[in-house]
Amino acid sequence: MIRVLLVDDQQLIRAGLRMLCDAEAGMEVVGEAGDGRVAVELAARLSPDVIVMDLRMPGVDGITATSRIISARPAARVLVLTTFGDDDHLYPALQAGACGFLLKDAPPAELLNGIRQAASGESPFSQEVLRRLVRRAVDAKPEAPRRVENLTVREQEVLDLVGEGLSNTEIAERMHIGVTTVKTHITALMTKTGSPNRVRLALLAHRV
Repeated sequence: MIRVLLVDDQQLIRAGLRMLCDAEAGMEVVGEAGDGRVAVELAARLSPDVIVMDLRMPGVDGITATSRIISARPAARVLVLTTFGDDDHLYPALQAGACGFLLKDAPPAELLNGIRQAASGESPFSQEVLRRLVRRAVDAKPEAPRRVENLTVREQEVLDLVGEGLSNTEIAERMHIGVTTVKTHITALMTKTGSPNRVRLALLAHRV
């Protein structure tokens, strides 16, 4: 059972998200917060598997709340769900420790899948957001080349698909292998390339 904490200053949105999550098998909402201060308190008390975090809220905003939650519990999984997909919100949220970034106009199935991905250690991103990350990286001054010459053929294939923004499940389907095998390849890729997360792997895929 994936235990979810909902954080949004609009009660109507929280109610809709609760109905969506509670109707999904294997998922339950264990708490709600209307601002960042309460979110930090509930995250510490309830230890949810995934925290769905809005960014713009009165008092303590979502970015500050995310930073405080991650500081107290580094393994916490904070999934940003916001109307604002611009760089002024995206990069501070990632720097604060958010594991993923979805937009509120995403289809319900994408949100539910994003919560599952976050709970399983993946980093879900809206395609628009991931494209922006990659585009910014490609346009930026190139970094020093990373050591990737020791990748296996399979690892290189997985790296390319991560660069396309595919989830573990989608990669498994494309390559006709199990999700567990995909996770093993991604762990190996992070170790060999020194990439701390999936976003870095996606950016690396466009630099090699």
